[in-house]
Amino acid sequence: MFKDLIGGIWRRVPRVLRRMTMRATHARFTVTAAAIVMDEQGRVLMLKHRFRPGTGWGLPGGFIEAGEQPDEGVRRELREEVGLELASVEVVTTRAFKKPRQIEILFRCRPKGNASPQSIEIRKASWFSIDALPEGLPADQRRLIKGALNDGVKQAD
Repeated sequence: MFKDLIGGIWRRVPRVLRRMTMRATHARFTVTAAAIVMDEQGRVLMLKHRFRPGTGWGLPGGFIEAGEQPDEGVRRELREEVGLELASVEVVTTRAFKKPRQIEILFRCRPKGNASPQSIEIRKASWFSIDALPEGLPADQRRLIKGALNDGVKQAD
């Protein structure tokens, strides 16, 4: 009975106040989208970022904007960073990070057109074979690429 009373009160609280309460009491995460873009020769698009630590090499992608669907976000990021349209976009996996509090949605994509830096963030856009990914590429990204291109099937040693 007490729970019903609390539920009844909650439903009568103005929507704005309910929403503010929910936002204040629930965890917040940043959501990003990353793309494994593979061309017809089986090469993967890698970007050398100006502001990324280490060598700067990494997957294309970025933050999803408020109200944007993840597939729209990854398409927008590729367009903004390297002027590339995507012919197809398919979710491969998601992963969560504790620090920073971030959820990443990883897509496998096919390009439509050419990639060349369009943003101050990007120094270089290059295509690499899966066996010759750039030196300094983070190990987790290397594993994600190989897993996504092999449909998650581990190859025998």
